[in-house]
Amino acid sequence: MADHGIAHFHNGPGVAEIRVGVKEFMCIGAPPPFDHPHVYIDMGGDSDAVCPYCSTRFVYDPSLHGGASPAECLWSAHDVAA
Repeated sequence: MADHGIAHFHNGPGVAEIRVGVKEFMCIGAPPPFDHPHVYIDMGGDSDAVCPYCSTRFVYDPSLHGGASPAECLWSAHDVAA
């Protein structure tokens, strides 16, 4: 599996809100293999966005520098067991 250049986030913990350090990203819903179709989200000039597929609310927080809070919501292709 190739790694990706855009951040991917999931709501595996089931939290009401995920703070993210980027404004353009993919929501995958839950960690694979329970993920939904990967949805590209671009906040543009806004500071928050809701995934149209799973209704997870994402809030931009520049202090996270590309990460997420909760931190486990940032997904990487390396998280998948070989």
